Amino acid sequence: MQSSPRPEHVEEDCLFDFDMFNVTGSDEPVEDLHESYARRLHAEAPDVFYTLRNGGHWVVTRYDQISEVVRDPEHFSASEQQIPRIENPPVFIPLSLDPPANLPYRQALMPHFSPKNVKALEEKIRYWANRLIDEVQQEGACEFTQSVSSAFPVSIFMELMGMPLERLREFRELSDRFFSTNVQEELHALGGQIIGIMTELIEAKRVNPGEDLISYLVGVEIEGRPIRLDEIQNMCFLLFLGGMDTVANATAFTFRQLARDPQMQARLAADPTLIPAFVDEGLRCFGIISTPRMVAKDCERFGMRFKQGDMVLCLLPISGRDERKNTRPHEFDLDRAKRESLTFSTGAHLCLGHFLARAEMRILTEEWLKRIPNFRLAAGTTPRYRMGYALALLDLPLQWG
Repeated sequence: MQSSPRPEHVEEDCLFDFDMFNVTGSDEPVEDLHESYARRLHAEAPDVFYTLRNGGHWVVTRYDQISEVVRDPEHFSASEQQIPRIENPPVFIPLSLDPPANLPYRQALMPHFSPKNVKALEEKIRYWANRLIDEVQQEGACEFTQSVSSAFPVSIFMELMGMPLERLREFRELSDRFFSTNVQEELHALGGQIIGIMTELIEAKRVNPGEDLISYLVGVEIEGRPIRLDEIQNMCFLLFLGGMDTVANATAFTFRQLARDPQMQARLAADPTLIPAFVDEGLRCFGIISTPRMVAKDCERFGMRFKQGDMVLCLLPISGRDERKNTRPHEFDLDRAKRESLTFSTGAHLCLGHFLARAEMRILTEEWLKRIPNFRLAAGTTPRYRMGYALALLDLPLQWG
């Protein structure tokens, strides 16, 4: 995208050339996206800088500064989530609401994503893991992103929501297209399509409610009043995008790491109690979502002048690669005594699904290693990535036996 002119309040020495849709700054393929991404910005860029790409916006690269921004809704509002800013931006409830306005909606959703409820889902999660492994185990190979890492968490999510499983591929494609563009017309068209699908499901649940999350939302009350249709639509919009994309991509990146390390495979297979640490280290190394903020009022932070209406992109996916928070940040270390990351954000917008995400990744790893304890990357493959707000590994060919 063509660069924008430098705003008057942005000093020349605050500039760094960064394009969220090409985070490594190169057209050459890279072996490890997150490592290349973090090494480039943490070594070459200021902790906070302004890029003229994608409409012009601020970028925050370090753990402490990201944490400060996302915890300060007075100055950095979550009310707009698109860079560059667009007319009539989509509203994601509760993500687009600053506290305390987001709290009633989070409270409505929390019981479904609580540790207790996630524990109750474990049998179902294990069923889906084994069902998908059944489909590939005898083949001796699979394209993991299509056969397993996307189908697994998305199937669980769609069941939880009460969505038709036969539309899984269609819904995944919609989510991928939404995260792959920053063109206003495309975003509006795709957002309208997703809202339309969710509205059909909402209305169907009004007529025939079930034990699913959409049926629950139809009858929920917000601060003592019945929830409105537009509120349910915007909650389902957010749940759709999060459920279709985030865990699927984190799983793919983490399993690629495991496929390249036979010693770690053997260690986890021999001692499954290490798998939660494996999951947490994967989430530290391979964050997915970057979170935008809009400057709500003029302020000075980090030696920079932020002007009302500026957009700010917080790079959560590389927060765990900050050497100021984690020693040897690019080393995947099961035995790390302390690991810090903002993969699920923090504060008032901490991702509600983080317990479910960890459980899904843990259980899939447990079941996979029981049945396929030794596997490897297919020879001669070069990884392909989607960049932007949500990072993705596009294919992962694995072999075993």
